[in-house]
Amino acid sequence: MKTLFELNPALDRAALAARFAETGRVQVRDVLTPETAREVLTVLTKGTPWGMATGAGDENRQSFRMEEVQTPQGQQRVNAAAMEAQQNTARGEYGFRFAHYPILTAIQESWDPGSAHEILLEHINAPDFIQLARDITGIDGLIKADGQATLFAPNHYLGRHIDSHVAEGWEVAYVLNFAPPDWHPDWGGYLMFLDDEGDVIEGFRPRFNALNLFKVPQSHLVSYVPPFAPIGRIAVTGWLRTQ
Repeated sequence: MKTLFELNPALDRAALAARFAETGRVQVRDVLTPETAREVLTVLTKGTPWGMATGAGDENRQSFRMEEVQTPQGQQRVNAAAMEAQQNTARGEYGFRFAHYPILTAIQESWDPGSAHEILLEHINAPDFIQLARDITGIDGLIKADGQATLFAPNHYLGRHIDSHVAEGWEVAYVLNFAPPDWHPDWGGYLMFLDDEGDVIEGFRPRFNALNLFKVPQSHLVSYVPPFAPIGRIAVTGWLRTQ
């Protein structure tokens, strides 16, 4: 019987914790065992009903299910929302566009009970993964995580923002990456951190089987994926919470 999710037992948690303590962010490479990382990638690439997420400002965020995206009327709505996001970004305001599957929402609304995505989020909320996050971040109060599958394909991006919802118990953002191992810098999709003047102070390349953890609020973005990039930068993302 195949295992879907298993942490790499060789992780140097002390070294990762020291790195996180310095900057409030770290990339944990080879976070899962190679076999289970390939299993997660299979679930994400072959079994995910991708919809679309768009945003034009903090308040105007929309999520479209795959069934809606596949209809002419739904595609029109997606295109209109994407254009609004693009116009916001052109003005220097917050905007985003990427493919996604909101796993937590799917569980809450019983879209596909017992699916592999549901099991995957259960593993992310299991004691082993939560304890890994506690060990690295030093935040013992972390108790649970939400999550969505994300796919940054050509013309997708996530504009600069800080994730300021700390009142909701957000403490640490996570990005569990399953990008192709040969992901090239010219293809974009980097998780980039910025200082108060907008200069990039650190960036994480999309990698296969790598976990990004960073304290929120913190200014960051996912850089634009150009039209010539392949499909795509796949990940499971969300926030680790204290409530």
